[in-house]
Amino acid sequence: MIVHIVTVLPELLESPFAHSILKRAQQKGLASVVVHNLRDFSSDKHKSVDDYAFGGGAGMVMMIEPIVNCLEFLKKEHGVEEVIYMTPDGERFSQNMANQLSLKTNIAILCGHYKGIDERVREHFITREISIGDYVLSGGELAAAVVSDAVIRLIPGVLNDETSALTDSFQDNLLAPPVYTRPAEFRGLKVPDILISGNTPKIEKWRFEKAVERTKQRRPDLLDE
Repeated sequence: MIVHIVTVLPELLESPFAHSILKRAQQKGLASVVVHNLRDFSSDKHKSVDDYAFGGGAGMVMMIEPIVNCLEFLKKEHGVEEVIYMTPDGERFSQNMANQLSLKTNIAILCGHYKGIDERVREHFITREISIGDYVLSGGELAAAVVSDAVIRLIPGVLNDETSALTDSFQDNLLAPPVYTRPAEFRGLKVPDILISGNTPKIEKWRFEKAVERTKQRRPDLLDE
């Protein structure tokens, strides 16, 4: 998979992809994250990418020309299948959406800034709009990193144990059950006996019941879905 991230601040994305699982995924050749500086696609001598909004109002708007130039380049040169725009009013990002995107081979993520992007881009060039929550960030870079992390870790071979992702929270609309590790007892605090019993069917049943219980307590809306 190749993830192309389009931004006016590429330096914000240097760290998220240079460590841990995302770094290993790229070293293994399973995924590649390419950051594109939107200013490289501006025809303006000052490399401007924003301008005042028609009709007035506070804040600047990202211009249509450099964005379209970049997206057309990505489609022509890299065969991008999906063009995602990170925006607070987009569809709420979910584990199911991450599962869907992990099946793609080439996606682009456009990071918004200022008061957003020219609406004509959204109407004619964006294929999917995604929000990571009901709040506003300074730009779409951190949100793009979140989406990239959630998607790339699902690619077969990225995690050392591929079954790990299948037991994550939100798979099958359930939160993950409690987990424990050694020692089995610490200052009188004990691990549930069932988990050290060696009885795999009973352990799986316990985990499922605890997942349902936790979901009922913390996110009952998931069970409604």
